[in-house]
Amino acid sequence: MTVKVLEPGFAATIQDLGRPGFYQMGIPIGGAMDRLALRAGNLLVGNEESAAVLECPFIGPKLEFQIDTIMSVTGAELPISLDGQEYPGWSSIEVRAGQTLEFGYLRKGARIYIAVSGGFDVPSVLGSRSTYLVGQLGGLFGRMLEKDDLIRCFDRKKPNKLIGIPDKLRRPVRDVTELRAVPGLFWHRLTEEAGVNFFKDQWKVSTEADRMGYRFSGGRAMEFVDREQPFGAGADPSNIVDSPYPYGSIQVPSGLEPIVLHRDAVSAGGYFQIGAVISADMDLIGQLQPNKSVNFARVDMDGALSARAEEESRLEVIRSLF
Repeated sequence: MTVKVLEPGFAATIQDLGRPGFYQMGIPIGGAMDRLALRAGNLLVGNEESAAVLECPFIGPKLEFQIDTIMSVTGAELPISLDGQEYPGWSSIEVRAGQTLEFGYLRKGARIYIAVSGGFDVPSVLGSRSTYLVGQLGGLFGRMLEKDDLIRCFDRKKPNKLIGIPDKLRRPVRDVTELRAVPGLFWHRLTEEAGVNFFKDQWKVSTEADRMGYRFSGGRAMEFVDREQPFGAGADPSNIVDSPYPYGSIQVPSGLEPIVLHRDAVSAGGYFQIGAVISADMDLIGQLQPNKSVNFARVDMDGALSARAEEESRLEVIRSLF
């Protein structure tokens, strides 16, 4: 009941929906960077939406299946083949023991999710099988996949249907991605002009983009309202007395390059946050490649809640297919 890793690809890990409830101890929620893709992949193979899958950024692994199963590949777009025969993404795929799964070059997006019927069988740590690399928790020995790893699978489940999920129910990766953000507690630290420019400028994803956070460059440097730095804050005007970091928060060290904190980010620190990307758009960040263009769009809390409801409706439609 195993899958053998012939080639691990790049930074592939086992992920599920994460381990909420431990942020106050410095352990982030973790889990899939693209939660819709993980949920959809599990539904396609008959799993609970929270089952453990493989998350593979930029390069797909080469896997040998040692079991008969059903699998799916969701998330980014790239060629998928079993023993040389190509299959579509976002669909249920029958696999026979002895077959080899391989991938071509990435076309769109940044991360794929490989689900197998039953889910990957690794120990649950603090209620989750997700890999937290910094803390070496969860997944396969708390690390990335390596060549010749054998990953156990739970007993195969039988999905209600073997289908594909239509394009209209996925969120496409566009040439320029809009990320909606709500201004936060430290917004007042910016001058009025700097606040306007942040939403007006176009930014690009830097090469410093991983599970902890995405850095963006190319916009104008931010200016701060003059003040005497409080006791406990650093000398840089972007420093504050240490504060909790909300998931999705946007910090801007020295006012130069915004960093959106993602699944494995630290829980607190001494950089101010101008706001947070709304939860409905965090999946989009997980599918951004370096050098892709981004615009930040200002929304209020009502807009954020409306967007969240819209994404929940999308997920309900996907669930109804099964």
